[in-house]
Amino acid sequence: MNTTDKLKLSQNIAVIAGIFCLAVAMLLLLNFWQVSKTDPIESKALEALVQRLKQEPNNDELKVEIRNFDLLARKAYFNSQWQVKTGAYLLLFGAIILAFALRVYYSVKSKIEEPDAKLENEIASRILAQKGIIIVGATVLILAVLASFATVNHLNYYNTETQSAEAVSSPETEGIEVIEVGEISKTEVAETSTVKNTETEKSDSDENVAEETEITEEKNTHAQKEPAAKTAVATGITLADLQKNHNSLRGPLGQGVIAHKNIPTTWNGSAGTNVLWKSPIPKHGYNSPVIWGDKIFIAGADNTTREVYCYNRNDGKLLWTGVADNVPGSPASPPRVTEDTGLAAPTLTVDNKGVYAIFATGDVIAFDLNGKRLWARNLGVPDNHYGHSSSLITWANKVLVQYDTNRGGKILALNTSNGETVWETVRDSKISWASPILAEIDGKYQVVLTADPIVAGYDVETGKELWQVECMMGEVGPSAAFSDGVVFAANEYARLVAIDPKNASIIWENDEYMPEAASPLAHSGLLIIATSYGVLVCYDAKTGEQFWEDDLGSTLYASPVVADGKLFMMDNDGVMRIYEFSKELKKISENELGETAGTTPAFSDGRIYIRGENNLYCIGK
Repeated sequence: MNTTDKLKLSQNIAVIAGIFCLAVAMLLLLNFWQVSKTDPIESKALEALVQRLKQEPNNDELKVEIRNFDLLARKAYFNSQWQVKTGAYLLLFGAIILAFALRVYYSVKSKIEEPDAKLENEIASRILAQKGIIIVGATVLILAVLASFATVNHLNYYNTETQSAEAVSSPETEGIEVIEVGEISKTEVAETSTVKNTETEKSDSDENVAEETEITEEKNTHAQKEPAAKTAVATGITLADLQKNHNSLRGPLGQGVIAHKNIPTTWNGSAGTNVLWKSPIPKHGYNSPVIWGDKIFIAGADNTTREVYCYNRNDGKLLWTGVADNVPGSPASPPRVTEDTGLAAPTLTVDNKGVYAIFATGDVIAFDLNGKRLWARNLGVPDNHYGHSSSLITWANKVLVQYDTNRGGKILALNTSNGETVWETVRDSKISWASPILAEIDGKYQVVLTADPIVAGYDVETGKELWQVECMMGEVGPSAAFSDGVVFAANEYARLVAIDPKNASIIWENDEYMPEAASPLAHSGLLIIATSYGVLVCYDAKTGEQFWEDDLGSTLYASPVVADGKLFMMDNDGVMRIYEFSKELKKISENELGETAGTTPAFSDGRIYIRGENNLYCIGK
């Protein structure tokens, strides 16, 4: 290639790179202007739809429109954020090519003989024009780069302004209110009484609490059926105890596999068919019911009060109300949350000693089964742009808390007796709305968490990370599933993966049907996925082969559950669909609750308990 060819080539590359940089720069500036003018959380159009819904609460089409609008708004916002980042990289790449081409061009041109005197004025004019173009182009490029860095991610700062300085408390004993822990009374609380718990004094009686014995982990499935294995001691519970109750989101170990029998398959909430009782819920919340013995627990909250409710699960009477007030470190005002999450989204957990709740304020509180307040503390207001929704689970005298926020991830184990931190593990993860599950792997229980970008297992006793697989992305809401030694995780805009936790490897993966909120269900060789847009899918858990799918045509946020050989799937409209739990699509029934719902049901022998928007229902024969 001669000198003239090199000159032309470098000149053409410089021109193309310059045009490319200018185009990207203009797009970045336009994007910056658009993003700076748009708050993805506060949408006037969405507010107008919500106001309309308040006037037309039974307008199902309007509810679907609101959900779709919210989903599209979020997709558009995150797509805009991706465009800004991608544009910045493209601009940098184009600038490097432009600089290199100009360097080659002027290097080659300097070797050409000096021009004739008659052309000097013309060349001087061209050089002046080129300098002007370069200055203007450089100005646009600099503005575009500044715009890419200045583009505000509203979600990262969504509730930081309302965070109280007092909320940043020590993960140890600082900021814990401990009320005397006595023996649980054997007498029942009067059915008509309501307990308002307002104790605020600290007690030093913890020193008199007898040293607790370790929980015996039941490993033999045959032994679990023996009466001795089901005997609960004062300081611990066995797997058999959990299977007799329904102590966390999705039941025992949080896996969605229920041991109860004779579960009803037909009812109608509006007509009262097979509805044994329904009771009004004082305050709103999206948490699911949990059960211990003859008592069922839920929580509710508004901007002024956060409460725990205990009902008699046999007749639906409200036994007591526990108020989460006077919590050390709690913010003066609650953080901003979205309407579809609220302040009481996490499901409670319960054992033979107490019931434990967490709210979007970061307040964690414990009551004994008769409503006496045991302890309360604040973990720090979670930096969460929708609101905290990770549910609690308890095992081995510990309340396990997944606390993945915009500031980073961690998991804590709190002592069930006094709320003190037993251990805390910082996680290499981003914000998550998923909840912990428990899984017995290699004869030892692990707590399994899923978030962006990892799925990981932790030792229940020490909090040590045992394994992790980087495979998730996006806003992770679904929890993990576990069956036959395999962990399953999935999330919308990511993928569905089957993981071998023993060697932290992916067995198989799929990216066709992804859940947004509903957790996967794995049991007896089958894997069930429920998408937010209403498709229920059944896979072979070992291979990922799809067996069947059913398009329900409604939003699915609740998680699928298996009980009594049947698959139960509640949609957001309050319709429960029941299938045979098999590799063939066999629908048994569809049952209307009579009001909207989106929570996962709880079970006991012969009964289903469902939280609707306004009422708690008991279904049975």
